Parts: sequence; C-alpha cells; structure tokens
Amino acid sequence: MIEFIAQNMAPIMFASLIIFLLIGYPVAFSLAANGLLFFFIGVLLSPYSGGSINLAWPLLHALPDNFYGTRVMSNDTLLAIPFFTFMGIVLERSGMAEDLLDTIGQLFGPVRGGLAYAVIFVGALLAATTGVVAASVIAMGLISLPIMLRYGYDRRLASGVIAASGTLAQIIPPSLVLIVLADQLGRSVGDMYAGALIPGLVLTSIYMLYILIMSIIRPSSMPALPPEARTLGRGVISLIVALLATAAISYAAYRYLVPAHGDNADILGASVGVIVIYVVAIADQRLRVVIVLIPPLALIFLVLGTIFLGIATPTEGGAMGSVGALIMAAAKRRLSFDVIKQALASTTRLSSFVLFILIGARVFSLTFYGVNGHIWVEHLLTSLPGGETGFLIGVNLLVFVLAFFLDFFELAFIIVPLLAPAADKLGIDLIWFGVLLGVNMQTSFMHPPFGFALFYLRSVAARVPYLDRITGKQIAPVTTGQIYWGAVPFVCIQVIMIGLTIAFPQMVMRYKGAAVEPATIDLKLPEMPGLSPLGTPPADNGAAPPANGGTAPAAPGAPDLSQPPNFGDTPPAKPAAPAPDLSKPPSFN
Repeated sequence: MIEFIAQNMAPIMFASLIIFLLIGYPVAFSLAANGLLFFFIGVLLSPYSGGSINLAWPLLHALPDNFYGTRVMSNDTLLAIPFFTFMGIVLERSGMAEDLLDTIGQLFGPVRGGLAYAVIFVGALLAATTGVVAASVIAMGLISLPIMLRYGYDRRLASGVIAASGTLAQIIPPSLVLIVLADQLGRSVGDMYAGALIPGLVLTSIYMLYILIMSIIRPSSMPALPPEARTLGRGVISLIVALLATAAISYAAYRYLVPAHGDNADILGASVGVIVIYVVAIADQRLRVVIVLIPPLALIFLVLGTIFLGIATPTEGGAMGSVGALIMAAAKRRLSFDVIKQALASTTRLSSFVLFILIGARVFSLTFYGVNGHIWVEHLLTSLPGGETGFLIGVNLLVFVLAFFLDFFELAFIIVPLLAPAADKLGIDLIWFGVLLGVNMQTSFMHPPFGFALFYLRSVAARVPYLDRITGKQIAPVTTGQIYWGAVPFVCIQVIMIGLTIAFPQMVMRYKGAAVEPATIDLKLPEMPGLSPLGTPPADNGAAPPANGGTAPAAPGAPDLSQPPNFGDTPPAKPAAPAPDLSKPPSFN
C-alpha cells in the first residue's frame, strides 16, 4: 500500500488540491498548504517510490529563490497588471463609459436592437482601454441596463448582452489574463496581444450577429428608441462626414510618410488624420460624436499602438495608459483625491491577490515537479487519442469544466503550467495555445452559478421595483434567474469561438507576420580588392602557366602575404638565413 501511494503521489496530490478548492479554501493557501504537506509526505515515502520521488529537505532552500527570482517578485512582465488595473478604475470613475454609451446609443437608436449594438461596441472599446472585466460590467450595468429596461428590452437579453460585452476585456488586448498566460507560457506579451486581436474582434462580430438574428426572430424583445428619445440630431451625418474626411487626410499623410517610415506609415498617417479631425471637432461643437469617440481611441493607440509598433513594452504601455487615464479624468474635471484613493486601493487588492496565488503556485509546483507530476500530466495528455486535435479537445473540455469552479487567474496559475509542456511536445504554437485558452477561460466569467460577470451585474441591477426618473413608470426588478439564463446563449457563442480558433489557427498565427520564402533571399557580399568572387577560380591576369612546374610569378600589385603589413614605413632588411650543413646530423638544441 505504501509503495502504491509513493508511486502515485502526483495524481493523489492533484486530486487533493481539487478537493481543497471545492471545499472553499482560498486558492493561494490551498496551493501552498498542499505543496508543503505533500513535500513532507514525499520525503518520508521517497525510499518506497522506486525513484519516482525526488524530494529532500535541502530542496526547501530553493523556495526563497523562487519567490524573489524572476518568476515572482522580480518579474517585470507582471508589473503591467497594476498599471492596467489602475487605468481601468480611473477610466470607470472618469465618466468615459457613460459618455460613450449615451452617444453610441443615440447613433444606433433608430435601429431595432440599437442599444444592444451600442453596449457591444462600447464593451469592445472599454476592453481595449481598460482590460478589466469588473470595470466594464459594472459601468455598463449601471448606465445601460436602466435605459434598456425603460424602453422595453427583454430582461434576459439585456442582462446577457451586458455581461458578455464586459467579458470582452478578457480576450481583447490589453487583457490582464493574456499577460498572465504569456508569463506562464514563457512567451512575449506583445506576441500574445497581436495573436488575440483578431479572435477578439471576431467574437465581437459574432455577438452583433446574434443580436441581428434575434432582432429578426423576436423584434419585440429589442425595440428601437422612440423619436422623442433621440437627441443627437444630425450626429450620424456629421459622423459619416468626419469619417470620410479622416480617411482622406490619413491617406494623404500615409502617401507623404511612406518613403521615410515604411511599414509604420499607415499607423502614423491614421494618427495625423484623427488629430486633425479632433481639432476641427473641438472648434465645431456639432461634431459631438467625434469629441466623445476620439479620446478612448487615442488611449487605445497610446497603449496598444506603441506596443505593436515596438516603441514600448507592455509594462511601459500600461504606465502610459495610466497617465493618459489620469489626463482624461482631469480633463472631465472628475479627477479627485477620492478617485485616486479608490483606484489605488482596488489596484493593491488585485495585485496582492495575483501575487499570493503566484507564491502559492510556486510552492505547489516545487513539490509537484519533485514527484514527477509534470511527467504524469504530459504522458496523460499526449496519450489522448487523436493526436494534436484530441489533445486540444480534451484540454478545452477540462478547462471549460474547471471554469465552473475556478477563476481565470487560478486556472492560469494552476492548470496552464501543467498543460504547456505537453502542448510544446506536440509541436503546438504556444501563442495560439494561449489565445485558445484565453477564449475558453472567458467562459469562467459567464458560467452559472459562479460567473463573476454575473455577480458584478447582480450587484448593480435593480432588486426591487422602482420608478423610472424619465417616464415615471414603475419598472420591475431583474431577477437572478433572468441574469443566469441571459448568459447561456453567449456561453454557447464563446464555445463556437473556441471551435473557430481551432479550425482557423491563422487568425492567431498572423502575429508572426508574412512568411519569408528562402528562394527570394538575395545575399550580397561587399567587394574586397585582391580577392576573387565566391565560386570562381582565382584570377591569373591572363598569364600562361609556368613551364617545368615552376612557381608562377605573383600578379602585379598583389600583396606579399609572407611579409608583415606595411603602414607606410620602410620595412627593415630581412637578414639572410645561414645555409644548413647537410654533412652532419640535424641538431634540435
């Protein structure tokens, strides 16, 4: 029995961790406690394991190095998490989401389901500026849900579209989970952002497609805004004119900049066009739509544009984004000491949460690797039928089920380090694998009964009937069941997106850029006087070969390589060597 336990320590340890988590113990402490407990057991059972346990008491000395080394305390990549969190909280307090939802809602207002389109569009914009799910869901729940209920939207659909749009911050850069996944997979955060951009936009488009289909099937569930609620006036026409003018200016700037800036000319040209039209919009207040849209788009460029152009690292981009969020809040006169205090408190809580989980994961992994747990997981996953496809299906089913009970941070720190070696051994690109897991982990926010996005929406949705301040009518509350059922169609859409990412990996693999054809590579070596081109015989200046096998005379002007180099001084005379006496044996003294 002891031998059986010793030789199967890895699965027993993993099952024990799952039991601890299901009981409800905090994740960080469950990881650390399991690691220390099984380290003690593993040292005692090591003689009975047949060599499968490689643990000894001196190995505990490696823990301080793990904590203070490059994986935790000295990890520069993780610095981006507090920066993006701070930026998201400040933007939530600055009123940017409120202005965006009001303006975009007016733009889409005449269309059936227009408010739902506006929520999805603003959710994508907030995701690209904040990267924080809680900030997006709470902001849209406070602002959009009362308006959607006021004009007769179905409660399930309204709840589902707000919760799902908020979770776009999970997959659209600068997502916090993409930072953690890149760190755990040992890959560049910039590559992870570039790989996740297209899948995030495709998922946003599928959300909008679902709203379009529902507006045709059930038009009464999402009516258009009544004429008296449309206060934007000619905003749509002005937006179209502004977009056309921006496109023309951007193209002209691109043509002017392309000789000097090459591949970066398109982004720089677009920046010039946006700046020009924004200055015009400030002078002409009729372009209110442009004034509202430009600041968040500028912040997106400040964060993501600098990262994709290679100007800044993700950490530096997060720092610039934080400064930009402070400037935007100050411009709206909503920057106060209380706002900064709340943002710092939320940032400290989230950063500490991540740090404690990471420390606990290091303790757990020290023991788990010592009992050859990584080999057990690798053999288990690589032996699945179907090869690479079977592995991807099995892993995604595992993550999907665990997402019912675990947060995405917990999944990233516990599960991903165990899956990455097996994926790498099968030849799977780890950036593609990370984006695929990111899309899957996005469902952890939407799973009943523990989806955090559902909890965030529940915290701001009305629990009791209330009087609407505009219409004066009594509005019924939103029940928890309606929020849960509203999330189900969007969870199904996310599952479809997982299948699309597996079926069309090029959506992610574009991060590598265009493939280089080796046959098109032209190597040119600089010309070197006195040397013949590669692959040609040495030049003899047309001289005939010497008769009787003699040595050919040196070509005129060719350097004498038997002498030291001459830098203009008269070389000293070379003394004549004495003639050897061949009548005596040689002497080596």
